[in-house]
Amino acid sequence: MPSNRQILLDNRPQGEATASNFKLVTSPTPELQDGQVLVRHHYLSLDPYMRGRMNDSKSYAASQPLGEVMIGGTVGEIVQSRSDKYAVGDLVVGMGGWQEYSVVDAGQSGMLRKVPAGPVPLSAYLGAVGMPGVTAYYGLVHIIDPKPGQTVTVTAASGAVGSAYAALAKARGCRVVGIAGGPDKCRYAEQELGFDVCIDYRAHNQDVRSLAKALKDACPDGIDGHFENVGGWILDAVMLRTNAFARIALCGMIAGYDGQPLPMLNPALILVNRMRVEGFIVSEHMHVWPAALKELGELVASGKLRPRESIAQGIEAAPEAFLGMLRGKNFGKQLVKLI
Repeated sequence: MPSNRQILLDNRPQGEATASNFKLVTSPTPELQDGQVLVRHHYLSLDPYMRGRMNDSKSYAASQPLGEVMIGGTVGEIVQSRSDKYAVGDLVVGMGGWQEYSVVDAGQSGMLRKVPAGPVPLSAYLGAVGMPGVTAYYGLVHIIDPKPGQTVTVTAASGAVGSAYAALAKARGCRVVGIAGGPDKCRYAEQELGFDVCIDYRAHNQDVRSLAKALKDACPDGIDGHFENVGGWILDAVMLRTNAFARIALCGMIAGYDGQPLPMLNPALILVNRMRVEGFIVSEHMHVWPAALKELGELVASGKLRPRESIAQGIEAAPEAFLGMLRGKNFGKQLVKLI
């Protein structure tokens, strides 16, 4: 059995997360028992939700335990099998965590899912055709539920969720306006992802009224639906431009992951506009995954969805790549290549 390099959560952040919160170790891989498989991870997914799990605080899921392998989605290949459900060479996606190998009880429901070899790149099963893509699908289709001709917006527009959201919304005949950080990301969103307009929030220096003015220009008919990944002052600006009966799908509040409160400037707008604001966790809606993955796979295979990826090399690069993602340094889906 191979040795296995792993990244553990060594201590909890005090404010902003740092590389010193993590620890790289090398551990022996245990011998397989009946019903188990050994997965060699090709790619590791780095996602904003992981920052919330690092805190020891009440949330929708248990905190990441100290001294254990960091949680994370992985895609890879079965290299040994003592299960009749999987053969050596099968490609699988799962939650193998920040490590090079994982031993998985193949009989446990939901632990692994086979993915086909074909036109969809293997890495896409951690992005556009994986959890981020399904997140965009659920928020758009099941909460916002837009009609053709309506205007929908999304924060973190150039990322894994935002890019899938744009393709899904354009397929439904919507005007799609993104918010992203920096002119390069906005140019990519407009020229490659199909956004009608993308607004650079950094050009507005945390001025809610200034960003709201830019949104008014980009959304002359107002905002009918919004997908929120960030929170804070950007959400305040969006709410100033929402129409009556607008819907907000609340997926992430990355602006508050370091522990600071995120007060809302104009909560009365929820009542004035009879707004629907709904938070969701995509893993609680597994019934939508088959339909979502089918549509997303078709969009990627056809070239209608062309998401970018930021790829760090080697397990030792995971902490700095993760911290960079939290600061917006990534361009598209952040991955770590492990082979």
